[in-house]
Amino acid sequence: GPREEIIYVPCIYRNTGKNNPDFLATVDVDPKSPSYSQVIHRLPMPNVGDELHHSGWNVCSSCHGDPGRKRNRLVLPSLISSRIYVVDVGTEPRAPRLFKVVNPEDVFWKCGLGYPHTSHCLGSGEVMISTLGDPAGNGKGGFILLDSETFEIKGTWEKGDEIPPMGYDFWYQPRHNVLISTEWGVPKCLGYGFDPNDLKKGRYGRRLNVWDWSSHRYIQAIDVGEDSAPLEIRFLHDPDASEGFVGCTISSAIHRFYKTPNGDWAAEKVIQVPSKKVEGWLLPEMPGFITDILISLDDRFLYFSNWIHGDVRQYDISDTRHPKLVGQVFVGGSISKGGSVRVCEDPELLSQPEPFVIQGKKVPGGPQMIQLSLDGKRLYVTTSLYSAWDRQFYPDLIREGAVMLQLDVDTEQGGLSVNREFLVDFGKEPGGPCLAHEMRYPGGDCTSDIWV
Repeated sequence: GPREEIIYVPCIYRNTGKNNPDFLATVDVDPKSPSYSQVIHRLPMPNVGDELHHSGWNVCSSCHGDPGRKRNRLVLPSLISSRIYVVDVGTEPRAPRLFKVVNPEDVFWKCGLGYPHTSHCLGSGEVMISTLGDPAGNGKGGFILLDSETFEIKGTWEKGDEIPPMGYDFWYQPRHNVLISTEWGVPKCLGYGFDPNDLKKGRYGRRLNVWDWSSHRYIQAIDVGEDSAPLEIRFLHDPDASEGFVGCTISSAIHRFYKTPNGDWAAEKVIQVPSKKVEGWLLPEMPGFITDILISLDDRFLYFSNWIHGDVRQYDISDTRHPKLVGQVFVGGSISKGGSVRVCEDPELLSQPEPFVIQGKKVPGGPQMIQLSLDGKRLYVTTSLYSAWDRQFYPDLIREGAVMLQLDVDTEQGGLSVNREFLVDFGKEPGGPCLAHEMRYPGGDCTSDIWV
């Protein structure tokens, strides 16, 4: 596909002290443009307190070959209000407009679900959205189905009596008759921030949940460890591949999941980010907090962000069982020199990293959501995780707003470096500092598109 020229970014005001609606920002990422690395359009939502989070398309590569389908609607579930916004990005891609609002009452009554998270389109002409829980905030791993033309709720995708205790992200692969979903935590506990007292009480996820794609039934749970909180899950892009990776936040581990010779599924830990012994932080040991992962479109590199430690990593996954670290860069985090945290013992670093400053701005927060260009040469990074956790872990992020960065990628030998010419400072927004989250290109990307 062509080089990306604009990126859509949900921007959040919830928990910032400002009574503004969240909005969808359009960011110019064309270096030839006079408005390069600037927000060129803002589409405010009609309600306050939604917590926009992730997004997905009405059409993606799973619909390849159908000339009647157009990728012209961006689906924006609201993590807290349970509203689902549908945005028209086809009429004027640089100035999106609101197309439809799916009310939370419809989600609650028609599906018995709430707290919608990940949206993927299906080859069937439907849009599927995973959820974290039920309308009352208890954990429940279900899926909402929308018609991809009218965006009316059609009901739930899952069938049968057995449902996972929690939900979060998912990926499907019809050639292997499988969908695998993940678990973050119980919504009514997550809403107030991260409480260490919730650990060891079953309030954070520990399973990969395996579904039979054709029957829509829950068939297997893969345990990746107590309080591991497996979040983003990615199959390899090759639709014949029967393996992929999942990032576990609290345990700060990457697990490879795969199909066994028996036809069921299993997982093995292939990367462990060691915790650092610290003083002046919430706990005596600080995990990396892996919050986003992605796989390059050629299935050669795995990238992930350590939101608390502050680094973005690149691994060569030519041998999927033995990933090799080939790139790393620190762009914020909680362990930089001069801060309130003192690192007492570090298995990886000889000294604490320098504070990250770009264009004269010391960046608050740490690297969180990541998105890779189609050619694999540019990695975009935003710094907000979730407003309640932002407020807790990075108070400066609430006061100063998130940023969007761009890293240059060495696609030959591996390696990451910061593009010092690119900075989107969401602290300078007209409505005041806001929190920027997931990124999407109009033409699709390596975390939205599934090949079947």
